[in-house]
Amino acid sequence: MCQDVAVRLLRTLSGLTIAAVCLAGCGSTNGSATPTSTPQFVDPAAQASSADPAAAPSAPAGAAPGPSTAPSTPPSVKPSTSATAPVDVKYVFPVDASNVDWHDTHSKYPATDIFVNCGSRFVATTSGRVLEVSLTDTYVEGKPDGPANGGLSVSILGDDGVRYYGSHLSKVQSGIRAGVRVKAGQLLGVTGKTGNANDVCHLHYGISPPCAKTGDWKVRRGVVWPYTYLASWRKDGQKSPVASVATWKRKNNCQA
Repeated sequence: MCQDVAVRLLRTLSGLTIAAVCLAGCGSTNGSATPTSTPQFVDPAAQASSADPAAAPSAPAGAAPGPSTAPSTPPSVKPSTSATAPVDVKYVFPVDASNVDWHDTHSKYPATDIFVNCGSRFVATTSGRVLEVSLTDTYVEGKPDGPANGGLSVSILGDDGVRYYGSHLSKVQSGIRAGVRVKAGQLLGVTGKTGNANDVCHLHYGISPPCAKTGDWKVRRGVVWPYTYLASWRKDGQKSPVASVATWKRKNNCQA
């Protein structure tokens, strides 16, 4: 009987030992049998963003911070106030008269002589600014060719970047001087036979790039044939010499 009591006592003591070990294991933070996970700190900003269903899940504790996955809101785009509207260029025939004639050829260089009655209106081919004005006829017959050949003349730089020149005028309109802005069709002067016009009333008409803008009379007098443009403008067409002038300048580098 004592032996039976001893066996039961031994079993009781073993059960208590095992229970104590289990209780110690349940209290350990490294135990695998914990019913809940250890609490983690959450940044308030991250917590606020987690309310968004589209927000990315928080990275596990101890992980290296990665790039933000929150979509960035692009700044509002405002229309530019510095952009300028395209220039609306209008072309008109350079002589406001019903009785005109011209040739598709010219001596020595590309230009056109427009034959009209003396006193006909010479007008701006397009809108732009006046580049040069000659108010005095200093031509002397027999002298070498030069800027005096044109007699009284006006050249303008059109808003299209092309220079337009008319000479042999009998008068330059009052107020037309370098720097003055003009509109297409505005009166620049009246036709005549000053310079080397050979006593024949006509308008010498030249188209060119501005190059030096002033003083480059060999370019100013004409480097692009005007005939096809005049034919268009005479019928209220809008054929532009811009491309031809740009091509000439690129090939010749303003050397006439």
